[in-house]
Amino acid sequence: MPRRPLRRALTAVVTVACAAAAGLLAGPPAQAAGPLPYVALGDSYSAGSGILPVDPRAPLLCMRSTLNYPRVIADRTGAALTDVTCGGAQTKDFSTAQYPGVPPQLDAVHSGTRLVTLTIGGNDNNTFIGALLACGTAGIATGGHGSPCKTLYGDTFTDRIDDSTYPAVKTALQKIRAKAPGARVAVLGYPWILPPVAEPSCYAKMPIASGDVPYLRGIQARLNEVVARAARETGATYVDFSRTSEGHDACRPASTRWVEPLLFGTNVVPVHPNALGESRMAEQTLTALGLG
Repeated sequence: MPRRPLRRALTAVVTVACAAAAGLLAGPPAQAAGPLPYVALGDSYSAGSGILPVDPRAPLLCMRSTLNYPRVIADRTGAALTDVTCGGAQTKDFSTAQYPGVPPQLDAVHSGTRLVTLTIGGNDNNTFIGALLACGTAGIATGGHGSPCKTLYGDTFTDRIDDSTYPAVKTALQKIRAKAPGARVAVLGYPWILPPVAEPSCYAKMPIASGDVPYLRGIQARLNEVVARAARETGATYVDFSRTSEGHDACRPASTRWVEPLLFGTNVVPVHPNALGESRMAEQTLTALGLG
């Protein structure tokens, strides 16, 4: 064979071989990007319980709103949302049915999930309900004076948070990671319910004794601390509201507050975020995730 045709043939073989090798190194062709598979888990702060309108597709007992922060996030990002948030949810309800006909929330999470958001922990040990009812009752009994709730309960609530809520939240996050190893997980803290110190004008809306206002706020701060700790230890993103929700507590005017008061509020469910609060929770989460 003449040298020139032979050289051309060798060149063609080498070119094909190199192209094949490049293809192997590059892997399969990238698939066209679609909507972000997004699963929303969590309790009433995630469900937007008490905010109308109620999501007609959700179980009635969950009181899920169409204005909750997962819906806001999905609307702003175009994500494909699967929302299984449910009012009253505890960490155990991730793995077991919360109500008849309401599957474990983790059933919605799978290997293709790419984003998970949640608030959880506030209902474990009845932390929110128990502390608010106990301190509200004590505050009414003393006419708003002193710190009767702190005197009666001391470190009871924070000890339960440390001993029980923290490991439960961490375990829940580990289970999410196991089911969706490729997902970004954002765990939201709880926006402030009360101001740092008592305000006499707020007693009619939040009948907590003056000395128990910082006591209750300290309980909420401890809860947020352990949620943040569990997030760090499991590789999740913690969405911190300690600064952004300051000045938007339940004692503020209706146009300013993110959380509704116990009395004379606008939500069906008191002491929960309103539509403004849910919107701000969404914005902070988008910023924390770099999706804003």
